[in-house]
Amino acid sequence: MEVVDIHASCDAEFIAEVEAESSQRIAECYQCGNCTAGCPFTFAYDIPVSQIMRLLQAGQKRRLLTCKSIWLCATCESCTTRCPNNIDVARIMDVLRHLARREGYAAERNVKVFWDAFLDSVEKHGRSFELGILAAYIAKTGRFWPDLGLGPKILPKGKLGFKPHPIQGKKQVAEIFRRFREISRS
Repeated sequence: MEVVDIHASCDAEFIAEVEAESSQRIAECYQCGNCTAGCPFTFAYDIPVSQIMRLLQAGQKRRLLTCKSIWLCATCESCTTRCPNNIDVARIMDVLRHLARREGYAAERNVKVFWDAFLDSVEKHGRSFELGILAAYIAKTGRFWPDLGLGPKILPKGKLGFKPHPIQGKKQVAEIFRRFREISRS
């Protein structure tokens, strides 16, 4: 078990940055544990959600941005729904992922590659194009053989289109990504 000295390297600027980007007050978390109790992925996390919140309160930037948990969070918002102080914990996890991406951290490389492929697909097509995501993921990870047996099960069900579905608002979605990049640079 890793022991973290929460007084050793408190990064107040990091706390302020997370609060600004998430519009949440980190200090309002009083460690009730409801977020962890409601999280369906706690079994896979290296740091449970409530401990992520505590490490954030202690300004443990490097520890948080290198953990696997932020990449495994499905943003199901169970933590947010259960929070008695109405803290949007899922939003904080999302902000931590964005910060980790900007600063080049990737504790779960394959999860990050999938996440990046998904976002690239949404930016390009206005929604997710599953086959394109799969192709990008395989190209970047080389994970072709482990999932090869899924093809015959998925294709007959018609759930995997061979080309992206046209949607209305594709340009508006691309504009959201453009504005996000512009804000991120400032």
